[in-house]
Amino acid sequence: MQTKSMADYQPSHFLWSLEDGVATVTLNRPERKNPLTFDSYAELRDLFRELCYADDVHAVVIEGSGGNFSSGGDVHEIIGPLVAMDMVELMRFTRMTGDLVKAMRACPQVVIAAVEGVCAGAGAIIAMASDLRYGASNSKTAFLFTRVGLAGCDMGACAILPRLIGQGRASELLFSGRVMTAEEGERWGFFNELSDDAPGCAREKARQLIAGPTFAHGMTKTMLNQEWCMSLEQAIESEAQAQAICMQTSDFERAYRAFVAKQSPVFEGN
Repeated sequence: MQTKSMADYQPSHFLWSLEDGVATVTLNRPERKNPLTFDSYAELRDLFRELCYADDVHAVVIEGSGGNFSSGGDVHEIIGPLVAMDMVELMRFTRMTGDLVKAMRACPQVVIAAVEGVCAGAGAIIAMASDLRYGASNSKTAFLFTRVGLAGCDMGACAILPRLIGQGRASELLFSGRVMTAEEGERWGFFNELSDDAPGCAREKARQLIAGPTFAHGMTKTMLNQEWCMSLEQAIESEAQAQAICMQTSDFERAYRAFVAKQSPVFEGN
């Protein structure tokens, strides 16, 4: 299959940079705490779909500009128009936003959220859907859908959030729409770590990960997703197949030869 380079990718609704295999997506409407619009949802969805074929992106960091992650769907550009839509149009929108989460989970790269300040609504969902999350001490994460008259079951929240922080804690956040503090987020397992420099911490973790066997990381991500719906017997068999595939990679042989030579392996992702 034809691979592609993302070095020249130029989005219209957020910022993009790529350095040494680490891509950074920056939500960039700081004057309004980086809300999402119909167009930015769609462009993010399309980006993560394209990343399945990118040969020069090995990890992705998502951050917001201006000290906030994202305030979620823009009140005037999304919520207002939704009130006037019929059911067919509404289903088209809700499926499109869900497709962003599916694309994030399906891309082989590790996706890391760097969360500062406000992280609300769809912004909280993007953080939740990432593989790893690093938070600042001032982060305020809220799944606030019930506060605008909607259910907490948005974009996979009722499936993913309980797996991160537990059913009871997720239920309380999704029913109440209240803010989860940074300390709660770390204590409950939503954040992998709190840092005074969450974006820097996220990029450092990305650099560490891409120095490893990136093909195998992609396989790990795939199995973490697929095994949600498997029995133990199915999971063990699927992992046997996945591991056998990884044993045919050159990285596996590189690790062995480095061990024999008492050296550190240099992985190449194949």
